[in-house]
Amino acid sequence: MTRDRLYLYDTTLRDGQQTQGVSFSTPEKVQIAEALDRLGVDYIEGGWPGANPTDSAFFDAVPKTHATMTAFGMTKRAGRSAENDDVLAAVMNAGTPAICLVGKCHDFHVHAALGITLDENVENIGRSVEHLVAAGREAVFDAEHFFDGYAANPDYALTCLRAAMQAGARWIVLCDTNGGTLPTEVGRIVGEVIASGVPGDRLGIHTHDDTGNAVAGSLAAVDAGARQVQGTLNGLGERCGNANLTTLIPTLMLKTPYAERFDVGVSRDGLRRLTAVSRQLDEILNRVPMRQAAYVGASAFAHKAGLHASAILKDPSTYEHIDPETVGNARIIPMSNQAGQSNLRRRLAEAGIKVEEGDPALARLLETIKTREEAGYTYDSAQASFEILAREELGQMPQFFEVKRYKVTVERRKNKHDRMVSLSEAVVVVKVDGEKKLSVSESMDERGCDRGPVNALAKALAKDLGRYQQSIADMHLVDFKVRITQGGTGAVTRVIIDSEDSGGRRWSTVGVGPNIVDASFEALLEAINWKLLHETAAWA
Repeated sequence: MTRDRLYLYDTTLRDGQQTQGVSFSTPEKVQIAEALDRLGVDYIEGGWPGANPTDSAFFDAVPKTHATMTAFGMTKRAGRSAENDDVLAAVMNAGTPAICLVGKCHDFHVHAALGITLDENVENIGRSVEHLVAAGREAVFDAEHFFDGYAANPDYALTCLRAAMQAGARWIVLCDTNGGTLPTEVGRIVGEVIASGVPGDRLGIHTHDDTGNAVAGSLAAVDAGARQVQGTLNGLGERCGNANLTTLIPTLMLKTPYAERFDVGVSRDGLRRLTAVSRQLDEILNRVPMRQAAYVGASAFAHKAGLHASAILKDPSTYEHIDPETVGNARIIPMSNQAGQSNLRRRLAEAGIKVEEGDPALARLLETIKTREEAGYTYDSAQASFEILAREELGQMPQFFEVKRYKVTVERRKNKHDRMVSLSEAVVVVKVDGEKKLSVSESMDERGCDRGPVNALAKALAKDLGRYQQSIADMHLVDFKVRITQGGTGAVTRVIIDSEDSGGRRWSTVGVGPNIVDASFEALLEAINWKLLHETAAWA
């Protein structure tokens, strides 16, 4: 059966950049564009040239992509020709093969925001699109506030669409700009637009998530006949975000009826990159990935209840709607005080630890885990620490080195500008192959900023581990979480550290102590030990 082509249009670099707290540098935008291209989207909207220096610089350094690079701008202003509008000229000068122009389709906005007549707005749309097409560009018309405009004045909203279509726009994109239109209404209106004479293979959908329905609204538009879907990685976007492409792409590729009806242009290899691309964006933004994110979240295929884990051992499809490897994710059987021996055996097997069913060691280990969790540890989100604990209990954990002592000091002193600044210094003494090694590190970075006592401690611990040094050279800390547990005078500090290496492996470790330094040191120590455990060179 021939499948319809469904086009993916990514606006992470433009609409996603409007997320509160998000600001991409030009090199970061280039990096994201290259990742999107490897993923396999059809269009990459790079930003609004002329609107800010970063976007302008991006189009000067735009990478070569298989995807159609697209510049974003607005239709010409009233009272001037398209040829003489400097804002439109800046978008044209970006030199991209496609250009997306936003135009008003809601009569209220034409009067209130633009302050022009309805006819003037229609002329601006038509003349602007004509100008793009005459220059040999692929024209995309972004019908702003379309759904609200259609509800208020359907005839005028459709007139705006026809003006763009008759001027030669390849795509007419219906925008739920305020994010308040529910999926049933999106589907109904898209169907009515197609019935009015705008072909579905020239229609796109752009939804926002203000009611939590952006993905559902996009799917409703596709069901009704739209053939371009716009969205962002990880659902970035203004206010509550845009339709999340990391949810839409696998849904369209793997779920009935979409998988049978449509070709979205993303290969299976591209789909397997999805989780990595999602986490790469969070890494660039210095954000903690959302664990519960559909398909790509760390908890998307986590099975905590003992009943679930027992069934997963027999057949993963009992509690998984897809194979996690399809989207580049992985199954996790977390350890917690709710876990049974089914979880425990599965997690041990995944770590390469063989324990026969009924082995008394299982009960002992399970009891140890529960006791430690009562003391403040969590093995639900610290899988590497669980593996180390299990191997220690089972006598399968080698001792690569021994920590003899450590010390951290924090000092306030005046710098050369006569300002008081902090300086943290750490001393760590380890014993490797019978030889004591003393390492000292400060927390000052290359810009002269103090990075704190934990930073100094991490640098000192990883400074000289003898023959194991090369094995940890490529690991770095990517996330650090602190929580005070148990409250009152008996409160303890829990630290969870996420580490990563150049091979893309990411692991989490936990430490608990009376203060942040002790808890952090334990988590750092376990992160290094886990890395050494999984490095072939460490066993030599």
